[in-house]
Amino acid sequence: MIRYPRVCASLVALGALAAAPSSFAACEYPPKPGQFPDGTTATLEQMVAAQKGVKQFMAAMDAYLKCVDEENPPAPAGTQLTDAQKKEQDAREKVRVQKHNAAVTDEETVAESFNVQLHAYKDAQAKK
Repeated sequence: MIRYPRVCASLVALGALAAAPSSFAACEYPPKPGQFPDGTTATLEQMVAAQKGVKQFMAAMDAYLKCVDEENPPAPAGTQLTDAQKKEQDAREKVRVQKHNAAVTDEETVAESFNVQLHAYKDAQAKK
């Protein structure tokens, strides 16, 4: 009976690891906004629409990142995993980190692209 809780905890951890691949497919990567208007010639309405698209993308990406971060929950405290289970968990964590970092890079790229056009728009408006 002394080992029974460890066996149960190991089975729970194994179940969590087995369930993780199905949750990997559950996170849908949001599409990037379309091409931004040229800030030097864009109207206010075009820039506002582009900004709305960026905000929607960022909100969708935040939901995606939350999903990705929840894909590989750690084993319950006190769980003793086999070497194979540890390797599997580590491999999934590596994939999670790669997905997370790629998403953050895309967020930064979209924000920077929009900001370039926004600055161009503001400069063009200042010259009028």
